[in-house]
Order: sequence, then C-alpha cells, then structure tokens
Amino acid sequence: MVDDVKGPQLRIDNRGSIRWLIIDNPARLNAFTTSMWAALPRLIREAEEDGDVRAVVLTGAGDRAFSAGADISEFETARTAEKAAEYDALNNAAFEALSRSAKPTIAAIQGYCMGGGLELAICCDLRVASDTAQFAVPAAKLGIGYNPRWIRPLLGVVSSARARELLYTGRRFSAADALAMGLVNSVHAPGELIAAATALAEEIAANAPLSVLAAKRAIDEFISHPENPDLPMLDRYVDACFSSEDYVEGRRAFMAKRKPQFRGR
Repeated sequence: MVDDVKGPQLRIDNRGSIRWLIIDNPARLNAFTTSMWAALPRLIREAEEDGDVRAVVLTGAGDRAFSAGADISEFETARTAEKAAEYDALNNAAFEALSRSAKPTIAAIQGYCMGGGLELAICCDLRVASDTAQFAVPAAKLGIGYNPRWIRPLLGVVSSARARELLYTGRRFSAADALAMGLVNSVHAPGELIAAATALAEEIAANAPLSVLAAKRAIDEFISHPENPDLPMLDRYVDACFSSEDYVEGRRAFMAKRKPQFRGR
C-alpha cells in the first residue's frame, strides 16, 4: 500500500515484510516540515503494532537527498526563540520513536543527509549509503545550539573525536568519509542502494524477531546507560526467546536442515 496524499509527507510503501517510510518533499531536498516531524512517531508505532512488519527502512524520495533536515523556511514562525522548545519537542519525539522502535530500522541514504536528516539516520539501527551521499551537521554555521539529547545517539555510532569534528566544523563529509568514521555500515553505487537496503532488511526479517529485539534492547541499554544497565530487564527479553515458539521452530529447523519459519512468538 502506498499513501497517495499529496504535498510534503512521509509515505508508506509495504514490500513484503519490510515497511518503507519514504521522506517525500523533493522540492526542498526532503526537508522535514512540522507535520512530518509530528507524523513519524505515529508511523513507527503503527509499524511496531503490525505483526507482518519485520523491519523498517527509512529513505528519501528521488535521488538528490535522504533529507536536508528541518525545513528552514518554517524557522521564522515555528522555531522562534519563544517556540524553540515546542519545536525541539517535536524533533525529540521523532528521534526517540526511531531510537526506541521495537522493529529493526535501516536508513537508506542517497544525496544530502544533513542536520536533522542525519540525526534521523543515526537514530536508525543501521545505515547504508550511496557513494554520492553527503553528510553534515551544520548547526554551528546557523548559530543553532545542538540539543545534547541528540548527541548521545551520535556517540553511539562514532567516536567522540569524530563527533567533535562533525559538530565543531559543520563540514560536509563524503560517503567514503562516513564509512571510514563508522557513520554508515556500507556504501554502494547509486543504482544498487535500494537493492542493498532491501537485502539487508530481508536478511534481518528472516531471523527470529524476539532474538533480534533482545539484541537491539541490549545494545541500546548499554549505550544509554553504560555504567548502570538494567540487566534484569534485558534478561527478560532473553527469557522470552527461550520460552517462545520460535525457539522450538529454530531447533527443529536446524535438526531438519531446513529454513526456519519464525512468527515472532
């Protein structure tokens, strides 16, 4: 199903067990409008609640941009000094929804991936990029104080030295630079990006959803609370795997030398 609403939007495209969320505002390099920020948590929640969805891929419409970030044309009205906290709350909700998603998330990045667009990609679990992709956090060039809540996910992906370089300079980095610093997992020719993202999503989707979730929650917890992780909570995710029908199916499939058919329960 493809959402056919016109104008800047986040479109849904279901491809088998993979739900694609398409950032569709190509006239403005897929910049996020206020309504798009507001819609993302709902769309992530819907994907979480849909048992047929095994993974979510976030990408931009067209080939010029993943997302150039927030729509700066709205800043005069939506991000004034008086409304900055309200606007940041919308951003926070979107980033948190991606970061905390129960379903694995992949960013498929082509063209410009800037500012809030880069933060969205960072909040996904994995990132694959076209070799034409460009990355930057230009906050310092715009006089914007970068919200510290958005720096923690960045530090879960790159070193502190690289994070400083991104934030202090506001410089644009190539896909090769991004791969070298660990910002993306792989780089592909432009015509191969969608196939690469699809293959990665399908590889994950074929595995036991509860096992993937247990790993996801553990990694997120160790990044967010490295000094005091909630191990009892993480143990419950592991216990859920061992008491699941999928664990039985996995063992039987292994013994029968066949591909397991996991159901996420």
